[in-house]
Amino acid sequence: MQSALGGLLATGAYYVAVTYAERLPVIHSGHEAWRYALLGGLLPAIPLMLVRPFLPESPIWQEKESKGILKRPSIAALFSPPLRKTTLVTTLLAACFYAVPYGVLQQTPHVVPGLPELHGAGARQVEQTVGSVQSIGELGTIVGWLLFPVLVIRIATPRRLLRLGLVPGLAVFAWVYFSAATRTLFLLKCGVFLAAVCMNGSFSFLWNYLPWVYPTHLRGTGESFASNFGGRVFGASAALLTTQLANIIPAAGSASRMAYAAGTVAVLAYTTSLVASCWLPEPEQAQLPD
Repeated sequence: MQSALGGLLATGAYYVAVTYAERLPVIHSGHEAWRYALLGGLLPAIPLMLVRPFLPESPIWQEKESKGILKRPSIAALFSPPLRKTTLVTTLLAACFYAVPYGVLQQTPHVVPGLPELHGAGARQVEQTVGSVQSIGELGTIVGWLLFPVLVIRIATPRRLLRLGLVPGLAVFAWVYFSAATRTLFLLKCGVFLAAVCMNGSFSFLWNYLPWVYPTHLRGTGESFASNFGGRVFGASAALLTTQLANIIPAAGSASRMAYAAGTVAVLAYTTSLVASCWLPEPEQAQLPD
């Protein structure tokens, strides 16, 4: 939720900066909109930094540490026979989930200038439209975070819960970037909102699933490996894949090529996630493992 609010503030700051740049204070001898967007995105981090030092430790972790029975974590333990499949599948899923924001949604500003409503528009109008589309996407992010707890209560198994987000996500992303993104601004805004809802359902699932499949001493290690190695090393590289695909995909203009490239990456990521979900281990107990 903190990242969603940060994104919303950042896009709002970007829109304000683009519209009223000349009225805002000069930053480093200029009025570049990205500087104000960065400052807006930092605002939620300030209370977070103040609160985090006072967060209580996990009761299970604290009890084990006080008794001196907390095992030392290791990456090698993640690939021991009982956990090997869990580690490989969740790392692959994290890579696919991170590929969607980096390789697809964050490429949307390159798609917006090709919309029919913006043909012949000035640079400021294009940037304002980019800011409004991005803000709609961040609202979808917040809705996705809020909707997930409702689904958790109603869906029995993690595998079914994951697929409930992946199947509509595959359809929505394909529709947005293969069709809506090159048609009208209204369709693009609606599509980006729905796409963000589906995307954040997947992220919510992953971070709620991982604690149930790793023992206490490996919980942070397992989550970090999936997020950093799978997500930030491989998943974030989808941004490069999208831009390279945009150079070779046949289409009428650069905006259309970027839209089709983003759609291709989205379909690849969601299809891979659906296949990987077949091997996703179900938690073996109703309580967090020791």
